[in-house]
Amino acid sequence: MGEFDEMNRAIIAEFRANGGKCGGFFEGAPMVLVSHIGAKSGTTYITPLVHLPDGEDWVIFASKGGAPTNPDWYYNLKARPDVTIEVGTEVIEAHATEVVGAERDALYATQASRFDNFREYEISAGDRKIPVVRLSRR
Repeated sequence: MGEFDEMNRAIIAEFRANGGKCGGFFEGAPMVLVSHIGAKSGTTYITPLVHLPDGEDWVIFASKGGAPTNPDWYYNLKARPDVTIEVGTEVIEAHATEVVGAERDALYATQASRFDNFREYEISAGDRKIPVVRLSRR
């Protein structure tokens, strides 16, 4: 198991032990756990992400820390958009839809204004436009 997997396990455990709140790097950030199925493997994964509340929805960002490639979870959601999310102590069946165009740009700008690291991710990603995904209740 890699260092990243161990870090995610610790974040997931902290999230669940503290009613959806995490400390450290994620202190004060709205977190969501997204349970999704691997597009190729069929394995269930849980990914902790910072989200942007948007009305009744949760918006997530495929930033991958500003890497030049999209995270695996993004491709999993594209292939199988029905997911289960955890927000606070609530478990919710949701559907993932990619947001594009002006709406995508506005949501990303809002997130970057709230958390400076998202501005940095956009710069680090270079030519890759970071995908934005809306999670809506099913």
